[in-house]
Amino acid sequence: MISYDDVADAAERLSGVANRTPVVTSRTLDERLGAKLFLKCESFQRMGAFKFRGAYNAISRLDADQRRRGVLTYSSGNQAQAVALASRLLGTTATVVMPADAPPAKRRATEGYGARVVSYDAATESREDVARALQAKGGQVLIPPFDHPHVIAGQGTAAKELFEEVGALDALLVPCGGGGLLSGSALAARHLSARCRVVGVEPELGDDATRSFKTGTLQTVHNPRTIADGARTPSLGQITFPLVRANVDDMVTVSDDQLLDVLRFVWERMKLVVEPTGALGLAAAWTGKVDVAGKRVGVIVSGGNADLETLPPLLAAPVREPRGT
Repeated sequence: MISYDDVADAAERLSGVANRTPVVTSRTLDERLGAKLFLKCESFQRMGAFKFRGAYNAISRLDADQRRRGVLTYSSGNQAQAVALASRLLGTTATVVMPADAPPAKRRATEGYGARVVSYDAATESREDVARALQAKGGQVLIPPFDHPHVIAGQGTAAKELFEEVGALDALLVPCGGGGLLSGSALAARHLSARCRVVGVEPELGDDATRSFKTGTLQTVHNPRTIADGARTPSLGQITFPLVRANVDDMVTVSDDQLLDVLRFVWERMKLVVEPTGALGLAAAWTGKVDVAGKRVGVIVSGGNADLETLPPLLAAPVREPRGT
């Protein structure tokens, strides 16, 4: 198990390397929801998502022999880019196992940072199995997307920065895929704002973490076809599951249509480019899945690597008002 001390240590390691991302507010959003919201915009992080924090924290701790062997990960996109960029900065090589249907923009960016991409068919193959076969052959060091103590600690630095900037909060809404960001954020919240209610948010089609949280038994989902591609992970991990159970107050889900409503609003009215997974937390407030009225609420906007080839047609319909307005 890891603690807030690991998050604080990661923050020191990331100082001067990771961007200290902006916290954005909106009078219009606050008026519509009857709350004061603080959006921690990891869309402005290096490579466009919070994943850089955990990848750099983990890879920077490898010794010379491990860096010589190179690193390996599996990802639909943001972890891929994060490991690729962190590896380049730290003088090692990266191999990334990526689904064949991953957003083209994310694959191009991953390759642009210098990584070798190995494709697999998510319908018939397991990314973990593909990665294990590559590792057995090449000897690379595996840096998993979320189930790794240094990755979790690095991700928690985003919430740490948020609390340091805006102070205590009544609630913190965090997107959840494999639970790395949620676990790290909850550790930061417990230490820096003890009364803050931490809520993880998943897409309805990929609700494995929500079911796991509510039943106390690890649940899985297979390749869910949600637009929130960063939350298509099959399950929480052996490390993240107990951390989520111990430190998170609730889990909720939102539909893809509800995500699109929020994306239209943040793109059109707030002028922020946010990817669907990044909007999960805000969607929970927008739809009333989490009651935010009269509260100070932090929202982790986890990334901005939107697929501009597929999202614009989905965003063509007019935005619907948030629930209760």
